[in-house]
Formats: sequence, C-alpha cells, structure tokens
Amino acid sequence: MTGIEFLASFLTTGRLHGIGIGSTLGEVDRALPHRCVDVTGEGGASLRRDYGFVEFYFNPGEEWVMSGGSIELHRLANAPELAARWAGSTGVDFTPYTAWADVREALGAAVPEFTVTDQGGFVEYRAEASCVSVLVVDDEEEERGYHAGHGDVWSVSLWAPVRAN
Repeated sequence: MTGIEFLASFLTTGRLHGIGIGSTLGEVDRALPHRCVDVTGEGGASLRRDYGFVEFYFNPGEEWVMSGGSIELHRLANAPELAARWAGSTGVDFTPYTAWADVREALGAAVPEFTVTDQGGFVEYRAEASCVSVLVVDDEEEERGYHAGHGDVWSVSLWAPVRAN
C-alpha cells in the first residue's frame, strides 16, 4: 500500500492498521510489530510511544488507552530510513514528500467535510467525522529539500473527540 492510500484511509476512518482512539497499548502492540521508544510523563500521567515519524499518545487507567497520535511526514525528507523501516514492518510505503493534492485525489468520492484554518505558513484541514487533521505547508517560498515544500503534507494528527457532559 502506498503512503497516500494509507493517509486517504486514515482520513476517512480515523484508524491506522485497525487501531485508533480508545485502543489499548496491547492492541497497538499487536497491530504494529515495529521497534519504538516509550516516554512516560512525569508521575506516569501520560505515555508517548514514538515509532520514528509516527507517534501515539496514551492516557493511564486500568490500561493505557490511546488518546491521540501523529504522523510527522516532514521528518521523511531528511530521514528516509524511517520510511524504509515502517514499510518493512507494516507494508505501507511512504515517499520523502507527500503532496496534499495527491491525498485529496486518492480520497476520490470519499472526501470528508473539512474545516479549513490558516495556521500561519500552514493550512489545517480538520475532518471532524474521523477526528483527523492534516497540516499542509502553505508558504509559496518553501521548496522541497530537507523538509516538505509548498503544498506538501507536514503532519497528520488524530485526536480524541470532545464529549459533551
């Protein structure tokens, strides 16, 4: 699977390899047999699991439960070995740069409704239905090089929905 196809699926479902908000640490371990680093917050109040250019965030309880995550695509331009390791363990092949236009095209008829916000040099496309947002480089001066350029996806984030009381 290409990284673009993977992102299109993620944008519409809010799931990565079957895991998402509310998944336990054990479920993540089974879904992603990939080397990672765990960073526990002060006093054990949080856990960040870092896979290189993919990170997941967990809240404690009876079990650690996923509360968010991010795919830091901008890291791949300068560290292609991260994508190679990810492809080896997941079968998802990311390129050093991912154009937002290519992701939009891959969505086809399944394009979610986005809330679009200017983020000063970036544009955020927020899909409320899947709780996924995409940050796209919006500075026309930015060229591809050691980082993403104009029109490229900088990062993709997953967040827990806010529940009404």
